[in-house]
This record gives sequence, C-alpha cells and structure tokens, in this order.
Amino acid sequence: MSTHLETEQVTAPQPVERAPQLSFQDLVRRLSDQTSPPSLDALHSWLANVHIEPEDVQPYVGFKEGNYWRHRVCRNAAVEMLVLCWRPGHKTPIHDHNGSHGVVRVHAGVLSETIYRYDAAKGLSFESGRECQVGEVTGAGIPDIHRLANAENSGQDLITVHVYAPPLGVLKTYKVGSPQIDLYTPDDSDS
Repeated sequence: MSTHLETEQVTAPQPVERAPQLSFQDLVRRLSDQTSPPSLDALHSWLANVHIEPEDVQPYVGFKEGNYWRHRVCRNAAVEMLVLCWRPGHKTPIHDHNGSHGVVRVHAGVLSETIYRYDAAKGLSFESGRECQVGEVTGAGIPDIHRLANAENSGQDLITVHVYAPPLGVLKTYKVGSPQIDLYTPDDSDS
C-alpha cells in the first residue's frame, strides 16, 4: 500500500511572537495599573520577558533565620508582586493559593518545586517534582497544590520574584496522606 501526498507549497514556520522585553520598573508599573486580575498567561509572559538587574531587587533582598522572607514590591486589588529570599533548607508549607493564580521567576539560586494531588478520600499524595534555574519561570493555576523550597544541600541562597492575581490572602495547607485541610496566612513581617 502506498501513500499519495498532494504537493503543496510549504511555507517556513513563522517565528513565535514574543512580548517585548520589560524593565523591572515597567513590570511594576504594568502591575500597579491593573484594575482586574490579569490571566495566568499574561503573568507568565510578563515575568518571562522582564529584564531584572541586581539593583532592581536589592531594596527587597533580606534574609532571616528559620524561614523564607517575603518582601512586597507592589499590591493593589488585582495583583501583587513579591520578592522572596530563602536560605538553604527554607520551604513553604504544602499549600494552594485559594483562588489566586501565580507565577514565579528564579532570580538567583535554584528553586525546588514539589507538586501534589489531593483526593478527598485518600488525602494528599506526591505528583511530581522539578528544579527551576536562574531565569526560569513556573506558574500555578487554580487549583494547584505545591511546596516551594531552597534545598537543604543547595549551598546557596535563593531569590525569587512572585506575582499573584488576585493578591494572596489566607491559603489552604495540606499534609501528605491526610485529608485534613488547614488555613495559613503568609507572614510579611520583618522579624
């Protein structure tokens, strides 16, 4: 049996249109101007196409012992932007964003992300894990249950830029193997 193909003029693939590169200040202005929560795709595109210089995030860099530190860059009713600073071994609780979607860009270090699956009868179970390198962007839709971390053995600090729409409020937290869901309010204090 043979296959007959009609000959057609084949056109070369067109380059994928990329969003123009933004400066960090452009991104902050764009986020501050939002009047409704931008889509996950928009957030991903903006963070993937932002050029961040070390001096852009320097005012938001600070570390504390025992847990990662959240530094707010901007926030309105539609969206918020944070810089998180992590020492080796710092990690979030296993959580979802309780109605918000979010995007994270690695500025320095290596981000470990563990993704989980929730079943009301069986509880929480591991789904997958990955590492994100400097410049990589990862996104979390709704629902999404995950844990972010700077691995204990990383030997380096981690700095990440996060954008959530709408802004985060009280998050749901989970434990592996348990159907129990608790509530957690992220700590933005300086101590």
